Amino acid sequence: MEVHMKRMPRISKHLIIATMVATLGACGIPRPGPNNQEILSLQENPTTDTHVVFVDRRITKAVAVTPVSGFPSSLTRAQNHSADRIRPGDTLSVSIFENVDDGVLSRGGAGVSSLESLQVDEDGFIFIPYAGRIRAIDNSPERLRTLITSKLSTLTPEPQVLVRRAAGDDATVSVLGDGIASQGVYPLQRSNRRLMEMLANAGGIAATPETTRVIVLRNQTKGEIWFEDIYDNPAYDIALQAGDRVVVERDPRMFTVLGATSKQANVPFEKRELSALEAVAQVGGLDGRTANPTGFFVIREQGPQMTNKVLGRHDLAGNQTVVYVINLTEPAGLPLAQAFDIRDGDTIYVTEAPFTQWTKTLDAITGTTRVAATFQAAGF
Repeated sequence: MEVHMKRMPRISKHLIIATMVATLGACGIPRPGPNNQEILSLQENPTTDTHVVFVDRRITKAVAVTPVSGFPSSLTRAQNHSADRIRPGDTLSVSIFENVDDGVLSRGGAGVSSLESLQVDEDGFIFIPYAGRIRAIDNSPERLRTLITSKLSTLTPEPQVLVRRAAGDDATVSVLGDGIASQGVYPLQRSNRRLMEMLANAGGIAATPETTRVIVLRNQTKGEIWFEDIYDNPAYDIALQAGDRVVVERDPRMFTVLGATSKQANVPFEKRELSALEAVAQVGGLDGRTANPTGFFVIREQGPQMTNKVLGRHDLAGNQTVVYVINLTEPAGLPLAQAFDIRDGDTIYVTEAPFTQWTKTLDAITGTTRVAATFQAAGF
């Protein structure tokens, strides 16, 4: 009976270890996602819309992003409508000086009559007492001054006329977006007739110049460029017209990084053109303790035309999921990762090294034996 009692703790310990290891095996070791073999096995199933492509020089050229930026000729060739031209909705102030004590408009020796806030009507006319309706539209303030002077000359000797103009709704440009310092509606004046002048008038851009987009909407025409392109091509500093809408926005493109990297996140583009190597560097690179450099994958949803091109096929239709594989341990691995362009919506996934799973298993078993030792010390 005494011998039997001495063996119970040892039998209990072994039983506990066996039970916990069996439970551990049944539950599985936690991991961030599939391993290399599980991903590569997708190419063995022809019934799915997922394809595995090993990246080489031909593939990097086939999927290269072709930068498209530039305003259409309808915007670059258009001339600005003079900011001095009067338009419907403009507000005018007219001062009339008469050199007689009792003039047509001035009474009691005042000598000057001021007509404030004269709004140009939809037909382009304003009304001046005793001169009647005068066409103001498409005239400059100077030309309108001459017309009013001519009308009044028959009523009062040598009148002197001064016309001042404040831009109305039809002579404004809207500047909008999260990339501009001060959104608003700005009058189109001599000092801001061009795109760069208007952006400066709105406080300048509030985002990184390299990843800022400028969109100009004019009637049914839309033009979109990178902000930095205006410096490289002065023709993109286009002349603005009344009613233009300028949208300045931060680059909305994103990619996702998952797996054995220093950080897992949805990441905005920091450059106009971003390679796979630069993209993973944005999150701190691979996790040196757990990453498997042979398991660097870029997962992309793309159309049938590009998919047929990279696979050398002609029969695919509809959007496809393509898993691009880059082996960073090969001599050409890093150059290929540097040449492979990342696109909006891509997912970069890095698998864990095989030894990582062994390490996790051993850690789990070690923890299990510690628990068993605790039970033994407690007298079980």
